[in-house]
Formats: sequence, C-alpha cells, structure tokens
Amino acid sequence: MFSAPKGDIDVSFEFFPPQSEQMQDKLWSSIERLAPLGPRFVSVTYGAGGSTRERTHETVKRIVEETDLTPAAHLTCVGSSRDEVDAIARDYWDAGVRHIVALRGDISDENGIREDGYANAAELVEGLAKVAPFDLSVAAYPEVHPDAETANADLDFLLRKIDAGASRAITQFFFSPEPYLRLRDALAAKGREIELVPGILPVTNVARAREFASKCGTEIPGWLDARFEGLDETPRGRELVAAMVSAHLCGQLYAEGVRHFHFYTLNRAEMSWALCHMLGCKG
Repeated sequence: MFSAPKGDIDVSFEFFPPQSEQMQDKLWSSIERLAPLGPRFVSVTYGAGGSTRERTHETVKRIVEETDLTPAAHLTCVGSSRDEVDAIARDYWDAGVRHIVALRGDISDENGIREDGYANAAELVEGLAKVAPFDLSVAAYPEVHPDAETANADLDFLLRKIDAGASRAITQFFFSPEPYLRLRDALAAKGREIELVPGILPVTNVARAREFASKCGTEIPGWLDARFEGLDETPRGRELVAAMVSAHLCGQLYAEGVRHFHFYTLNRAEMSWALCHMLGCKG
C-alpha cells in the first residue's frame, strides 16, 4: 500500500483537553504512547467557554513542563476581545509555548465575533504576529468551508491568512485524496509555497464523523458508509475497517509526495500509532 517508506515521515497529533480526571488519565496515556514517535508538534484544541479554555491552558503548560514535546496551542477569536486574546497569547509565550494554531472558532448563539475582537482568523494571525514571533498554523478546507460563498472565496481567505504570517496550513479531515491535491495545486498556481499538512481522522463511528463533517464541509462518501455497514455491534471490526481506510488514504498521499501527516487522535493513541508505524515512523 505504501511505496517503500524510508523513515522520511513527519507526524503531528491533535488532542483535546480532558473534561474529567478519568479523561485526563486517558489523554496522558495517549500522549506517552505517541511521544516516542517524535512528532513535530502536538496540538491541543480550544473552546470559547471559560472552563474549556482553562483546561486547554493547563494541558498545554503541562506538556511544556513535563515532556520534551513541542505543544501547539489552539487559539480562537470567537467570544473574546483583542486585548483578551493578546493577553492569552502573551501568557502562552511566557510559559514557553512558541507555536499557535490560529482559528476563528465556531460561532454559536452564546459566542460570536465581538466588535472589539478579531473579526476572523486572518486578523488573528496578524495580531498574534505582533504579540510575539510565534510559529503560526492555520486551518485549510479541501472541500470548502461551510461559510464560504464559493471555492474561490475560500481559497482567497486562505491566502489572506498566509499573507498575514501563517507558516503552514493544516487541513480539515477528508476521505479521498482529490480535494487535498486540488487545494495544493490551487495554492501552487497562486505562487504560494506554504506547507499544506493533511489532517487525517481515523473513523470508527460514521455517525460521529458525520457530525464533525457538518461543521467543516467534509463530504462523507457513500463508499465509507458501505464499509461500515453491518458493524454497529462489532467494535473490533470497525477498528479494522478504519485502519484500512486511513492507511489507504495515507498511502495515496505519500505517493503524491506528502511527508507530514497530522492525526486527529480523539485522545486515542493506538490507531494513530499503527498508521505511523505503517508509514515507517517508528519510536
């Protein structure tokens, strides 16, 4: 499936902050399992609400203090003023965090863009670059952001984020290589050399994946539903199918020259570890 991997793979992992002590134990078990693979960075998601935000800060700071990993803290501008966001960024810098994933964040009835806040991710990137010389990653949408009017408008906004100071774009998950390759070609046609890192989500629950996909514009292809048909009561079977689907996608991307993969772990290590092993990345 893979064309002779030669240990030339970079990987990174995304985690979410724990909501309970039991979940915290699971998170740190996953971090310890994946750390020997030497990821370029590990990112921690971020919510607009106060308690979620605090758990993100605590998780990121613990990674700095207790591991040799490079944390990438997610930071959004939804529900916050510019001064509040800048203060959080300075706190991260003082704690030793040098990499931020800059995102607008999900808009809801409870949290929206404030008049005194950053209006979007491009403004956020520009603002963070003024706070400190962060390494800044942004999101990219191979199948177009749901809020974008057209694919061209979505591409133009990604270009704005790049021009504002982003050093890489991490894609939302996808299940076929074509959307990623189209986006990569579109950026190249615009003369942009930015690293475009594919986000890989190993799916063991199609219903949950559909919920995620509705928020980021990802299509759930019919063949994926078919792969999982009849496996509702067979967790191990779903895991094997998920590994096959994700491994095939990674192999196709590797054949197209991709050498950095970003795994959405959902705080579970084994599937991401196995995929990294197949890619020739061994700890």
